[in-house]
Amino acid sequence: MRLTEPVMLAGRRAPSRVVFGPHETNLARGRAISQAHVAYYERRAAGGAGLVVTETASVDDSDWPYERAPLAADCGEGWASVARACRPHGTLVLAGLGHAGSQGSSAYSQRALWAPSRVPDVASRELPMEMEAAEIRAVVAGFTRAAELAVESELDGVEVDAGQHSLLRQFLSGLTNQRGDAYGTDKALLLREVLAAVRARLGDELVLGLRLSCDELAPWAGITPEHAQELATDLAAGVDYLVVVRGSAMGTSATRPDSHTEPGFNLELCRTIRTAVAGASPVVLQGSVVDPEQAEHALADGAADLVELTRAQIADAELVRKLGTPERVRPCTLTNQRCRVRDNRNPIVSCIGDPRSGHELTDTPVDGSDTPRSVLVVGGGPAGLEAARVLALRGHRVRLVEREDTLGGALALAARVPGRDRLGLLARWLEDEVRGLGVDIATGTEVDLAGLSGDVVVATGSVPGPRGYTVYDGGRVLDVVDLLREPSLLPEGPVAVHDPVGDAVGVGIAELAAAAGRPTTIISQDQVIGTQLALTGDLADANARLQRAGVRLAKRSVLREVHADHVVVTDAVTGTPTRLDCTTLIHCGHRLPDPAPAPEGAVEAGDRVAPRTVHEAVLEGRRAALTLATRPLAVRP
Repeated sequence: MRLTEPVMLAGRRAPSRVVFGPHETNLARGRAISQAHVAYYERRAAGGAGLVVTETASVDDSDWPYERAPLAADCGEGWASVARACRPHGTLVLAGLGHAGSQGSSAYSQRALWAPSRVPDVASRELPMEMEAAEIRAVVAGFTRAAELAVESELDGVEVDAGQHSLLRQFLSGLTNQRGDAYGTDKALLLREVLAAVRARLGDELVLGLRLSCDELAPWAGITPEHAQELATDLAAGVDYLVVVRGSAMGTSATRPDSHTEPGFNLELCRTIRTAVAGASPVVLQGSVVDPEQAEHALADGAADLVELTRAQIADAELVRKLGTPERVRPCTLTNQRCRVRDNRNPIVSCIGDPRSGHELTDTPVDGSDTPRSVLVVGGGPAGLEAARVLALRGHRVRLVEREDTLGGALALAARVPGRDRLGLLARWLEDEVRGLGVDIATGTEVDLAGLSGDVVVATGSVPGPRGYTVYDGGRVLDVVDLLREPSLLPEGPVAVHDPVGDAVGVGIAELAAAAGRPTTIISQDQVIGTQLALTGDLADANARLQRAGVRLAKRSVLREVHADHVVVTDAVTGTPTRLDCTTLIHCGHRLPDPAPAPEGAVEAGDRVAPRTVHEAVLEGRRAALTLATRPLAVRP
């Protein structure tokens, strides 16, 4: 298997061709690489990653793009700790180095943003200062000092960021570089100066990588694939590998899209760049590559020399070690729900399928050995399946009972929402794991909770919650769960989707109804439809999809009445009523825990605690299993 073949970079041997690329984690303490970082990276190294590139560190204190962004000057001790932790596994460790420029933030530094020209950032709308000679020298010196510190920290090299969120890309692009001096005439001048300075500090025996945006998706003025071919050809001989990425501030959702974008979206772009450099430098494929089969094919087909499987290794830290048994690899769902951390909550990086990711220092490992006991798990959704899996891994005798004829619960239903089909991969993986571990499974079986005793996990899910509107005679309301269980329930006639939550469900159901040919309206009290999708990067794209599908957007609207042929909404601010044609309302609101009382001593998990997301269901299923595993043995009568 080519993915597990070693590769030489600057005379250093990486044990596999799998890269764990730089990404934001919020694991920093202050602006330093922390022990949580060390545990996070070491787990991927132990899992077989050939190359780990640490979270991009700012090379100058003028750059503070997010609160917990590492600063290279503060990272020496942390880099050294990461290197020591990963070295026994053979993994090469590189420091990610960069400067966000106009895509940064002045909120923390309270200083003007630096940029090649006075072009407001399209996302923040903040106007940066135009860098003069002193600031340009400071950036080059910052990269130089950071490279020196990486050498002192005994890293294997550095990766310079000229990718989607970087000052160096801003100098390369006509979108943001409108200078009249040498740095405007030769837009690659600053990047070449940085690479030369870094190479001088690294020498030829340490690895110098370059992350390069090869398509800004703005062909009227930005970097195009044609321009990138010339640029890569010019730069390739001076670096030890080249990571091909796409995107810029003009299209941030394109840089790390969710599951609405096919995995491996940079494949042909990578192939084009690899052909252009003609072997002058190994080329790394990046771009939602999460399936080992696709990564393997890219290597075999000559599209790349290495493959970045970052989100895939967040989902399964042991991915490379499991390549011999690919069915055991926990799939990445590409939801961005827990691994995308740039939002106002400052969450720590994690994964909906593996909540231990990012929490290696605080979460109990699921593997272990306990005194065997017999445990009954009631409910075969994600919480129940994860509880059964962990209990079986720890040597317990587990019986799982599910009232439906199939396993997966709400997770399997969510996979039927348009663009969310990869959730079904996680549901199937959980089922395959528990079956492979010998869990005794009974489907289509009701259980009387009141009659149970002993060691029991109750994960029986949720029921419809309060609606907050009045349904008059003839008004038809269809719960989203019922519709997903049986899509044929969707009747003819105009449909309204009530979305008080604002997540992927309401938007997806509106897309589903519109695709079925129903005149569709989506109702939300918010100013923007699907407002929670801002957390996963799909907000703008979701609204564009709704517009293309012809869905009517009833924004800032509170649902009041449901009638046989219409609904009544009122403006959330003015209270003005509006009548909307509708013969069926699809309710996508909050749900409530299954009210059936749990037996005394049982441990509850998932939606039984509070209906939320897949992540909480899996996390609480795991915690329920570990709670039972560590408490005194129950005695059955």
